[in-house]
Amino acid sequence: QVQLVESGGGLVQASDSLRLSCAASGHTFNRYAMGWFRQAPGKERKFVAAITENGYYTYYADSVKGRFTISRVYTNNTVYLQMNHLKPADTAVYYCAIKAGLLNSETDIDAIPYWGQGTQVTVSS
Repeated sequence: QVQLVESGGGLVQASDSLRLSCAASGHTFNRYAMGWFRQAPGKERKFVAAITENGYYTYYADSVKGRFTISRVYTNNTVYLQMNHLKPADTAVYYCAIKAGLLNSETDIDAIPYWGQGTQVTVSS
């Protein structure tokens, strides 16, 4: 049974930083792409960032390029999202996702088989 557990969300002020973590279990970690999506109240879930199974390539939404960095550590099966220069528009529930094959901004959300429970990020102005 694949399990994804996110942590690291919270309430911060604009321009602050946060680091989200997603610990994965129940699968062969290095065979799957990992990613982060976010969902603001009343809006659709949207792609934020992804990293390939080998960690060689990363993908970002235009809205977070230059501010967010995704990374993964194989020794503890964890993917991270370092978020710098946070803005109120970044306020959302952030979800970790895992998928075999390509995972990027073009990926159909319905094609993603596993999600974490979500962690709230709130950025005040």
